[in-house]
Amino acid sequence: MATSKVGDLSVPESVARHAAAPRALLWVGFALVHLVLVALCFLAPGWPLGDVEKVYADWATGAVVGHTIVGIDTGFVYPILAFVPILASLTFGRALFAATWLGIVVLLNGVAFAFLLGRGRNRRALLAAGWWLAFLLLLGPIALARIDAVTAAMAVVAVLWVRTRPIAATVLLTAATWVKIWPVAMIAALFVVARARWRVLAVFLGTSAAIVAAALGLGSGAHVFSFVSQQTDRGIQIESPVAGIWLWQAALGIPGSFIYYDHQILTYQIIGTGTGIVIVLMTPLLVLAVAAILLLGWLARRRGADWDRLYPPLVLALVLTLILVNKVGSPQFVGWLAAPVILGLLVRGRAWRLPAVLLLVIAALTQLVYPYLYGWLLDAAPFMVLVLSVRNLLEFVLLGWALRQLWRSGSRA
Repeated sequence: MATSKVGDLSVPESVARHAAAPRALLWVGFALVHLVLVALCFLAPGWPLGDVEKVYADWATGAVVGHTIVGIDTGFVYPILAFVPILASLTFGRALFAATWLGIVVLLNGVAFAFLLGRGRNRRALLAAGWWLAFLLLLGPIALARIDAVTAAMAVVAVLWVRTRPIAATVLLTAATWVKIWPVAMIAALFVVARARWRVLAVFLGTSAAIVAAALGLGSGAHVFSFVSQQTDRGIQIESPVAGIWLWQAALGIPGSFIYYDHQILTYQIIGTGTGIVIVLMTPLLVLAVAAILLLGWLARRRGADWDRLYPPLVLALVLTLILVNKVGSPQFVGWLAAPVILGLLVRGRAWRLPAVLLLVIAALTQLVYPYLYGWLLDAAPFMVLVLSVRNLLEFVLLGWALRQLWRSGSRA
């Protein structure tokens, strides 16, 4: 049977030809899903575009009119490259800021989708593409309406390169890290798994140094690192798993716990007995948890674990740890998990059915919480606290699955 080379896979020419039809249908699906998401961004209750239309637009406008440039003249809650898509969204004026932002994100998703479909015209690639569309639709407008959407698209492209082009993947992931910090987990996992680990580290440090040098050249000074202190100084955000301790107290009417709005960070947080101690402990606990998972991955690698069995669950476990062992928790964080699951579906296929299904349920529950019923959560309504708790519990289940696969990857070797 004649074969053709597609990406890194040799597939029968007949399969490649027949894949054209489902690929066309997937592109139709891509257009429909994004039309629905864009419509929801404008029409759904709870103002899903609040950060974009108010916070991001104010930052961009302030820079253009000469007031302040966040990350340069003042501290910035995000790494410095996050300001690039924010400023670009002002291209057609303040009135069209939100529409331009959504256009940029849809374009980035389209590029990532094209890479995914073009990487391998096989059933796994088609399945992963279809799964991603379902995930975006279930996650809802928050999948487009935050800066995390930019890094999510970049990460999808990176996972397609990470095995055969680790240096290019590292450059892309480093750039994504300087938009939102979470992709550094994928670089750390690559350092553990890749044979060219020292080149990966050198590229990460070199690319980061170039970005920092550019910011310093623009006059940022120490503000280029302000995102670190602004995150560590934050309180306990209500969607984070650790907040459940006090959310349930508030839901059950136990005195001493209440939700408040932090006007500096612009988010809802919870305070109660013991929250001060937890705020201090969460950051070092997160560092220890990440170090423990990296050590587990290193030991599996030393035992000869296969790349396909080791890297995907290691990335998934690390990204989940950044979400779960964290005092900060936002609905858009769920979008970080798409790239690890897409990678798992591509390299392991059916073995990743469980996490793929679990993440779809997590996405649907997340959309239910935000934006539709978020007001009830702010009132600590028991039903909504229960929904949020179930969502967080499923994330812990997913972490347990990833850790089990990580351990078994070394044992099977």
